[in-house]
Amino acid sequence: MAVMQEEEAGAVPAAAAVSSSHDSASWVRAVQSQDIDAHARAQGGWALAYEQLSSGRFEGGLVFVQLPGLRLVKESTNVVLRQQGRLGDEVYGFAMSLAPVDEVYFHGRKVPPHAVMCGRGNDIDLVTPAGHQLIALVVERSLLTPLWERMYQKPLALWLEKQLVLQASPEAAAALRLNHQQLLRQALSLKTLPDMPAPMLQMRDDILIEWIEALPPSVDLSDLQTQERRKRMVDRACELALAQPDEPLSILQVCSRVGASRRKLNYCFQDVLGTSPTKYFRALRLNGVRRALSQPDARTTVQDVAAHWGFWHLGQFSLDYKRQFHELPSQTLQLARG
Repeated sequence: MAVMQEEEAGAVPAAAAVSSSHDSASWVRAVQSQDIDAHARAQGGWALAYEQLSSGRFEGGLVFVQLPGLRLVKESTNVVLRQQGRLGDEVYGFAMSLAPVDEVYFHGRKVPPHAVMCGRGNDIDLVTPAGHQLIALVVERSLLTPLWERMYQKPLALWLEKQLVLQASPEAAAALRLNHQQLLRQALSLKTLPDMPAPMLQMRDDILIEWIEALPPSVDLSDLQTQERRKRMVDRACELALAQPDEPLSILQVCSRVGASRRKLNYCFQDVLGTSPTKYFRALRLNGVRRALSQPDARTTVQDVAAHWGFWHLGQFSLDYKRQFHELPSQTLQLARG
C-alpha cells in the first residue's frame, strides 16, 4: 500500500537507493511518501523505524544530496512521530529544525530553538511535531576527523560520541539553514551531478565547516547522566508494555516493574517524549496493528490483528484506529491486498 514518488539527478544506479553514506559516488534523490514505513526504508543504508503519535494520514518528503564522505538531508513530515534507529558506527550526524518549533525531543532532551542535535550515528532517537521540517548532515569519521584536527589543532572531541543538544546562536542557525537549503536546491536543479570537481569539493567542505562552527565553544555534560537515566526508564517501560501485546500490562504494573511511581513515570515520559505513557503505549499498539494490516498474508483478519495487539472491543478499536490514521482498519487491509 506504500505510495512513493521518486526523482533522482545524475546517473544513479538502482543500487544507490539502498546505498549508505559511505558512497564514493555523488547523487541526488528526492522522495515523497504516504506510508511511514516506506518513508523509513527510503533512507537507504540507514536502519530507522518510525512510529506515528498523532492523528492524520502520513505524508513525508526526503531530499538527499550524497557527496563523497558526506550526505545532506532535508526531511518533511506532517504528523507527530518518533524516529529511532542507527545511521552507522563510523558516521556522525548533525541536525536542526528548519524553523524554530516546540516539542522536539532528542535522546530525552527537549530541543530549544536554534539548537543543533549531534552525535555518533550508532543511536538515533528523535520526536518531532506535526508539520516539522529537518535539515541534517551525516559525515564519515574519515572526513570529519582530519578536518576537525586542522580547525582546532586537537583530536575529535570525545563528546561527539554522545547524543547531545547544543545551542547555536540565532545568527549562526539562520545562516546554516539558508546555506544548507541553497546547496540542496542547487544539487536538485542539476540534470547530472558532477563527479566532484574542485568547486564541489570546496562546497562540501564549506557546509561541513559551517555545521561545525555553529556548535558552541564549550559543551556542558553535567546533566547528561540524569537525562540518560530518565531515558533508560522510559525505554524499559516501553519494552515491558510491548513484551506481550495481546495482554498489555497496566500502567501500575509497568510502574511496579520499573520501580517508579505513576507520577514519576508520567514525568519521565513528558520530559523524554512530550506525552504520557498511556497515550504513547496506545499509539505504539495502533502502529503495530497498522503495520500488520499493511503487510498481510492470506489469513490476516482485522479481528485477529486487533486481538494480537490487545484490542478486544472492536467497535472502540475501529474508532480509535480511524481517529489515528483517518481510515478504517478494514480499508488499510483492503488497500494492502490491492
